[in-house]
Amino acid sequence: MTIEPSIVQLQAEVPPDLAGLRLDQAAATIWADFSRSRLTAMIRAGELTVDGEKVKPNRRMDGGEQLDLNARLEPHRQQDEPEPIALEICYEDDAVLVINKPPGLVVHPGSGNATGTLVNALLHHDPALAPLPRAGLVHRLDKDTSGCLVIARTSRAHRVLVARLKARDIHRHYQAVVWGRMIAGDTVDAPLGRHPVDRRRQVVRPDGRDAVTHYRIHQHLTSSTWIDVKLETGRTHQIRVHLAHAGFPLIGDPMYGRAGSPAGLSETQRNAWRAFPRQALHAVKLEFEHPIESGRAISVEAPLPADFAGLVRVLSD
Repeated sequence: MTIEPSIVQLQAEVPPDLAGLRLDQAAATIWADFSRSRLTAMIRAGELTVDGEKVKPNRRMDGGEQLDLNARLEPHRQQDEPEPIALEICYEDDAVLVINKPPGLVVHPGSGNATGTLVNALLHHDPALAPLPRAGLVHRLDKDTSGCLVIARTSRAHRVLVARLKARDIHRHYQAVVWGRMIAGDTVDAPLGRHPVDRRRQVVRPDGRDAVTHYRIHQHLTSSTWIDVKLETGRTHQIRVHLAHAGFPLIGDPMYGRAGSPAGLSETQRNAWRAFPRQALHAVKLEFEHPIESGRAISVEAPLPADFAGLVRVLSD
């Protein structure tokens, strides 16, 4: 099978919270669909420029620089290997694929996860995805977050969907279970950036990138609340950080959650909390316009996974 090359054209401004990072590091944060090694190769080839100039990958960023990426994508020489990993497909046509990602599945290969990822599974499902960034992934979910993910199957579809995501025209709906009894829904409008010491974490910081999360009550549970969440922006760990910032951390969140359970749980409920293996977050619904067929609306839902539904059931007693 012959895989045609793909053309990608992207622009971005380096946000203030990435100041001090090397160009290749900053670019990998901004365009996380590309691996850092691939971006480094683009920088060296002059396909990724800073304020219109070709620079070296180790150029330190001040913040505010204009990055322009214009590249002809060929499959990697060391392309991620296709693997026969089962996919639950919620929607599929020639341009778009939407899957229901199970909890525990890493989205793309990286440090400590060279194989067994969603990208490996996608390349097995459709080898023509190989030239596309991250095998066509338009956005990501954390390893332990389940639910809907959209994948572009052509370079044109990828360009359109990435642009619509940036323009906030792809509507992402989640459900979560948080500690605490909410009185009413609300909106968290708080900029996010990297933790100044622990680079794995995100924190609310005034010089961060704008981030907006809307939430409302779905059902009150014992010492907790089942909520509906809608993202207006899509920053790393956004829902997890914003809800913790609002005083309602996700049950099971190892990074932003609380160490112990609140008072009021029965022994059965306490055991269910201890046994729950991840943050209680599920991407339940995606709504967007088809990237090729103008005016055609797509709405896809992913049912609650068994562990999430079981947690809700126990906490409802």
